[in-house]
Amino acid sequence: MDRRARTYRGALALLLAGGILVTGCGGPGTTTDSAVDRSTGSGGPAGGRQPSGARSAAPQQEEEDGASREEGDGPARESAAPDYLSTFALDVDTAGYGYARRTLGDGQLPAADTVRPEEFVNSFRQGYERPKGNGFAVSVDGARSDAAGWSLVRVGLATRAASNTGERPPAALTFVVDISGSMAEPGRLDLAKTSLGILADELRDDDSVSLVTFSEEAETRLPMTRLRGNRTKLRDAIEEMEPADSTNVAAGVGRGYEEAVEGHRKGATNRVVLLSDALANTGETEADAILERVGDARQEYGITLFGVGVGSDYGDELMERLTNKGDGNTTYIADEAQARKVFVDQLPAHVELRARDAKAQVAFDRRTVQQFELIGYENRKVADDDFRDDSVDGGEVGPGHTVTALYAVRLRTGASGRVATATVRWLDPKTRKPHEETGSVETGAVGGKLWDGAGTRLQVTAVAAYFADTLRGGDLPGTPPLGELASRARKLASATEDSSVEKLATMIEQADRISNGAARPRGEEGEVG
Repeated sequence: MDRRARTYRGALALLLAGGILVTGCGGPGTTTDSAVDRSTGSGGPAGGRQPSGARSAAPQQEEEDGASREEGDGPARESAAPDYLSTFALDVDTAGYGYARRTLGDGQLPAADTVRPEEFVNSFRQGYERPKGNGFAVSVDGARSDAAGWSLVRVGLATRAASNTGERPPAALTFVVDISGSMAEPGRLDLAKTSLGILADELRDDDSVSLVTFSEEAETRLPMTRLRGNRTKLRDAIEEMEPADSTNVAAGVGRGYEEAVEGHRKGATNRVVLLSDALANTGETEADAILERVGDARQEYGITLFGVGVGSDYGDELMERLTNKGDGNTTYIADEAQARKVFVDQLPAHVELRARDAKAQVAFDRRTVQQFELIGYENRKVADDDFRDDSVDGGEVGPGHTVTALYAVRLRTGASGRVATATVRWLDPKTRKPHEETGSVETGAVGGKLWDGAGTRLQVTAVAAYFADTLRGGDLPGTPPLGELASRARKLASATEDSSVEKLATMIEQADRISNGAARPRGEEGEVG
């Protein structure tokens, strides 16, 4: 063990000495850092209504004096943005969408604060052009919605897919598995074990794996081990996992990062993979503290965190906060088919990196744009001035990923010309050298009708975004009723022959039926852990 690893172990000892011990039961966490206050309920607004939290243009005589404030019903609107900039860290999470699908299938509406539109949108294929090399290709398009004066503008970012030859850097993966009492429910620890078994068959001989479990205490079941000649040892360690009692989040994550540091491989993809239902009564402050204590592993060793959620009750907010702080992403699996999708079909995207600390900045042209609102990404916002500050955390993106940012945009009457310019900035995973790529869109490219002539993939994106915003009680202009959304999704599923769109249509139909039956959102039944 080198000096830095010994220092790191000492720091972790202090963390574990004051570790956070919590019971393994309870409901999903609550998002508290949303930038927009949204009421509960479903359904879209009347056409032309300003979306909650939308940035708007000040009249010309007021622009020189700074921002103006819109007036209207409800709370005061956000001040106008003189720079007309929107900046955020990239996010490839999809766990919120997967959990919403599971919840609706169980006959309940997802709690509004677990619904993040970007995770719904990013769950679908987009058909963007891919770059020839590493980094990103940038696409910008849009269409007019049914709300008077409003359009949807889609900013699409795509990375190059993994090589068909299977060539990639070796991976050093530390699996941290929650074996607390709540994981005993079918579809939790048993599914985690199945998932790891699938992965054991997919990883290469030159990959390395370690296994840590945690309940009241953390235990290393397998130190970092090359898979060549040791797959049986890994499978035996997986099979021996059984549910125990309470959940010590600090001990589990802390031990996992300790193993990842000690087993760090230069030139490899070093990643911690956390499999859990995340049902720990750990608040926001504690979650931050856990990751802050192991921040040097992220910064000095380049170790990232991948969160895999399981269970009919799932602490989505806690898992997302952990992975955001750990430079990673989340997904959710409800069955073996989804486990195979994550650990087989999408394996390269989860063990490789194309970009570190990636951020996007969209500059709207005040001559053509009156108002705009980024749909989602509330907890990924970045100060405009920090866009080119590479010490400010961004998002990590793997091969074959797409990232979509959808904006509701109100154009000025009769305006023509540039609508928006989108720039993505990222660091090369190996050299840390910054790179940028840019794309733009004109008024003529967003003037067609969304539901009559726009591309099918843009329509799917719109349906997913409108659905998510309805579930969280939003008020996006032009949002169709759930029944109409479901019908459009059915037609799009037929046009695209995409089973994922078919499942989206089913979800919307389920939400429509549940809403009409006045079912309570999950998280409001007063479950007992």
